[in-house]
Amino acid sequence: MVKMTIPIKNKILENITEKGGLTDKELAKILVKNEVIITDNEFNKILLDLEIMGLISVTWMTKDTKRIEIVSINEKDDEYEKQIQESEDKDYEASFPGTE
Repeated sequence: MVKMTIPIKNKILENITEKGGLTDKELAKILVKNEVIITDNEFNKILLDLEIMGLISVTWMTKDTKRIEIVSINEKDDEYEKQIQESEDKDYEASFPGTE
């Protein structure tokens, strides 16, 4: 199951990026339509991971609905910060055995 986490995370991020922002229910429908089946717990964990990584922002709209938006990257980020992020991303991906 660990092997599938990275591609699912990428698919989720790709869908959020395409739309710019959407609700968790809209995103879940898109995933089902694309035959990506995950549990609610996995879905929420991936959203939390992406939010911790600073890629998305998740806010509550109503009691049962979350708004998910892509985080716009400030163009003033210096090259050093970008290199650090790229290095951290590579290290994270390399931490999963059997994936390349």
